Amino acid sequence: MGGDRGPAAVVVGLVDSLTRHPRMDVILHGDEAALSPLLARHPDLASRVTLRHAERVVTMEDKPAQVMRHGQGTSMWSTIDAVKDGEAAAAVSCGNTGALMAVSMLRLRKLPGLNRPAIASFFPTPTPGKTNVMLDMGADVKADPADLLQYAFMGASYARNGLAIARPRVGLLNVGTEEHKGRAELQEANTLLSRSAEAGSFDYVGFVEGTDILSDRVDVIVTDGFTGNVALKAIEGTARLVGDLLKQTLTSTLLAKLGALLARGALKRLQLRIDPRRVNGGVFLGLNGTVVKSHGSADATGIAAAIGLAYQLAQVRFLERLAARVASAEVAGQDAQVGAEKAGTGGNPSE
Repeated sequence: MGGDRGPAAVVVGLVDSLTRHPRMDVILHGDEAALSPLLARHPDLASRVTLRHAERVVTMEDKPAQVMRHGQGTSMWSTIDAVKDGEAAAAVSCGNTGALMAVSMLRLRKLPGLNRPAIASFFPTPTPGKTNVMLDMGADVKADPADLLQYAFMGASYARNGLAIARPRVGLLNVGTEEHKGRAELQEANTLLSRSAEAGSFDYVGFVEGTDILSDRVDVIVTDGFTGNVALKAIEGTARLVGDLLKQTLTSTLLAKLGALLARGALKRLQLRIDPRRVNGGVFLGLNGTVVKSHGSADATGIAAAIGLAYQLAQVRFLERLAARVASAEVAGQDAQVGAEKAGTGGNPSE
């Protein structure tokens, strides 16, 4: 109910996803008066959709703290409770990100041993069919070295289960790839990741730069939520700018229009590869439940992609595997810290 395009777009995206995944059933939370007529247009899917009435809606203007105190009875609260109570394997929402994270933290709680949850998102690369994972995208604006280590373990687990990459390559986002660059926290995190890569079943490639986010050099990019969110918005803005400039250029003259007509097939394939709607869905990692945050302005195509991602993660029992990785990250972090202290005092790190 909280998306920019209203419930109509959500229902169309839901119908598309149900058609693509015949073994999937859903609980749809929201105003019954608004949703029932939309669902009535698809009677063949009625047996697979349970409508759960919720009178209230969390708006984009609502503050997370306010929703935590007074959010009972909203469609967002009801959706998260369905996961908490075991009725649903995953939740999908287009609503207020801050409020969704707050309600998810309150109702689902963090996994044991986790310091901070993270939001992970997909990014396209030059290789057809390959996408990169980056986290955190804004769950928390700060992260200390131990948090970044946990992000690496969670991101690698997400890449294995969401992208089928057996041994993901993990990089730590920095202002340069040189070992001496970056803040003290990044230097410490760099040491932790390099010492813990084997325990996390990933290959650590070291520091990466902003230009690597959309490259083939890495599979998982680890950063704090402030940096990740700024990078995400900058990339989205750049994509829109390039699209607008390309459209202006291809319609500027009669010759340009003719060229665009001749290249229509290639341009269509390019549009499909860089279409952000098809990789829509940021996953909240580190909670006792799978929550997928769709972009608030997502249309039916984007919503179907977010639902498909939630279904895929539920199928591979992602939460159980993630919980195991968080636990191993905590142990690996302790071992790496002990090793660093021994190395710093002249002791033998292998003792």
